[in-house]
Parts: sequence; C-alpha cells; structure tokens
Amino acid sequence: MSLTIQEMARRSGFSEPTLRYYEKVGLLGVVGRDESSGHRRYEPATADRVVALACLRSAGMTVAGMRRYVDLLPLGNAAAAEQRDLFAGQAERLAEDIERLKSRLAYLRGKTRMWDARLRGDAVAEHRAIEAVTLILEQFEP
Repeated sequence: MSLTIQEMARRSGFSEPTLRYYEKVGLLGVVGRDESSGHRRYEPATADRVVALACLRSAGMTVAGMRRYVDLLPLGNAAAAEQRDLFAGQAERLAEDIERLKSRLAYLRGKTRMWDARLRGDAVAEHRAIEAVTLILEQFEP
C-alpha cells in the first residue's frame, strides 16, 4: 500500500518540504506518482527508506552523511567497512551529544532546586543548589 506525502510526513516526522527536498537531492530514489492526480505516492520500499533516513537524521546525521549511506547501499557487502565506519562515527557523535545533554539536564534540575529552595526560604538548600550548578557550569566547554 502506498502513502501520500501527508501520510509519509506523519509516519517519518519529516515535513512535506523536507520530503520534497530529499527527493530532489536523490536520497529517496524515484518517488512514484498517482496517475490521475500526479501526487507523490510512497511505495513500501521508499517508505522504509524514508523511515530509515528519519532515524539517521534524528540521530544527528547530516544530509551529506545520509547521502553517503544511500550511495553505499547498492554496493552491499563491498561497502560494509565504509558503512560500519559511517555508523560508528555517527554513534560516537551522538554519544557525545547525549553527554552534553545530560550536563544541561543536570543544570536545569539544579536551577529548579535553587529556585524551589528560594521559594521555600531555605537558604542552606539554595546555597547547596548554587554550588552544584556552579560545578556543572565548569563542565561546559568555553
């Protein structure tokens, strides 16, 4: 069963303009058209590719990285090492992003504790929260 562009957008999380752009730059291959209306129809194989690209994009992969992935697909096992390296590199970048996000989350929680203590009039708890936030801020790169 084929999907309309609206259905594909909902399924993938990509906007309709993004889907059109990815088609234009060759990430999706040929997207079929409804014979009567000319509207895009995403067949199962194309829909699966869109969902895979959505996963890669949400993991922070660039369009250039996704293009490399798509370009290597037809090579199959001959490109296994390159595919592995592409995914390993992206996994490492994502792990670094996650660590940065954990620090930012700790900062937000610390500030929440600080303001909560201030609301309660608990100067000791506020001071501890400020100290914790200060330590967290020292972790951020300049």
